Amino acid sequence: MITLTAQQKKHLRAMAHDLKPVVYVGRHGLSEAVVKDIGRALNDHELTKVRFVGCKDERRELSRIIAERTGAALLGVTGHLALFYRRSELAQKQRIVLAQ
Repeated sequence: MITLTAQQKKHLRAMAHDLKPVVYVGRHGLSEAVVKDIGRALNDHELTKVRFVGCKDERRELSRIIAERTGAALLGVTGHLALFYRRSELAQKQRIVLAQ
């Protein structure tokens, strides 16, 4: 998992304010296919919102699991949305620059 400073997290959450969720976790929970989709979305966008549709009670625990399995930083869980950041593995898709 990536470790970010509080200032970096705040900056990323501000950037993600207008983003729409890219991946939805349904009532069947977290499958391997959903984790792969989230990993793909992180490679494409670096900053990704995930909406929990059917398993809302477990959203915080599932968010931690997603962060571990994708190697992403969990920026927060608000309502039924979770926000993740991971620098893209593809150099041409690395668009977000974080201050040190």
